[in-house]
Amino acid sequence: MFLLQIDWWIIFEKLILVAAIITLSMIVAMYSTYAERKIAAFLQDRLGPNRAGPFGILQPLADGLKLFMKEEIIPTLSSKFLFILGPMLAMITAMLTSAVIPWGSTIDIAGHRVALQVADINIGILYIFGVVSLGVYGIMIGAWASNNKFSLLAAIRGASQMISYELAMGLSLIAVLFLVGDLRMSAIVKQQIDHGWNIIYQPLGFLIFFVCALAECNRTPFDLPEAENELNMGYHQEYSSMKLGFYLFAEYINMFISGVVMSTLFFGGYDIPFVNEAAWGTHWWVGLIGFAVLMLKATMFIFLFMWIRWTIPRFRYDQLMNLGWKGLLPLALLNMIVTAAVVLLLNK
Repeated sequence: MFLLQIDWWIIFEKLILVAAIITLSMIVAMYSTYAERKIAAFLQDRLGPNRAGPFGILQPLADGLKLFMKEEIIPTLSSKFLFILGPMLAMITAMLTSAVIPWGSTIDIAGHRVALQVADINIGILYIFGVVSLGVYGIMIGAWASNNKFSLLAAIRGASQMISYELAMGLSLIAVLFLVGDLRMSAIVKQQIDHGWNIIYQPLGFLIFFVCALAECNRTPFDLPEAENELNMGYHQEYSSMKLGFYLFAEYINMFISGVVMSTLFFGGYDIPFVNEAAWGTHWWVGLIGFAVLMLKATMFIFLFMWIRWTIPRFRYDQLMNLGWKGLLPLALLNMIVTAAVVLLLNK
C-alpha cells in the first residue's frame, strides 16, 4: 500500500535535477581553473594555457587526468581515516548548498509541473548557513589528520576566519529577511520579481555579504589558510593526487555556489530585468532562459572573484581579523538596525 502512494515522477524528477546540478558544478569547477589561468595571464600580459587543445581548452581535462594518475601519498604518522575523510567532507558540503537554490521557474513537462529546485524548504537561508558552517570541518579534519604543524596552523586560521566573517554575513542577510519576511529562497526570488531586486534596497548589505563570501571561499585577499609563502602551501600541504584535487575543486565549487547565492539573494535569481516572464507562460524553454540568466549572473561574480585575486595583495592576518570584527560586523549591525527601523515606519 505504501509503495502505491509514492509519486515516482517526483522522485525521478528530483534525481535528474540532483545529477544535473552535480554535473554542472563539476564542469564549472573544472573550467573555472582554466578561466582563472587565462584571466591571470591576461592581467599579467601572458598567454596562459595554450597547449592542450585549441586555445588550451582541454587543459582542465589534462589536469584532471594528471591528478588521477599521480601517486597517492598518505603520511605514515597521519590518522588515515580522517586524512581521507577531510577532502570528502569539503566536497560534500560544497555540493549540498545547491539543494535549496531555485535554478529557474516552474515549467510544464508532459503535463507535470516541474520546479527547478531540489528542495523548497521553509528554512532555506538557515540551511545554507548550516551547510556552509560545516565546510570548515573538512579543512580542520584534513589538516589535523596530516600531523603537520603548518597544516594545523592554516586550518586554525581558516576556522577563525570563517567564524569571524560568518557573523557579519548572517547579519547582512537579516536585513534582507526584514524586506522579504520569508526564509524560503523561492520566496526571496518572487519578492524581487514583484518589487525589484534587493541590491536596490540593500547595497551595503550586498557589499558586506560579498566581502564575507570572499573570506568564506578563502579567496584573495583572504587566502591566509593557503599562504604558501609562510605556511608551505597551507592546510592541504600533505595531500596529493585526487585528494588534493577534491580540496581545490571544493574551493571552485564554493566560489560558483557563492555567485549563485548572491545572484539569488540580491540580483533577482533567474529574473530577467525589465521583462515580464509570466507573460511567456510555463513552456520548458522559459525555465531554460531563466537558468541561463542565473548562470550569466553567477559567471560575472566568478570573473569578479578572479579579477580581485590577481589585483589585490594578500592581507596580514591581523588586518583580516580587524576588518571582520571591527569593520564589517559593526557595519552589518548598523545596516540591520536602520533597515528594521525603515521597514517598521513603512508598515505603520
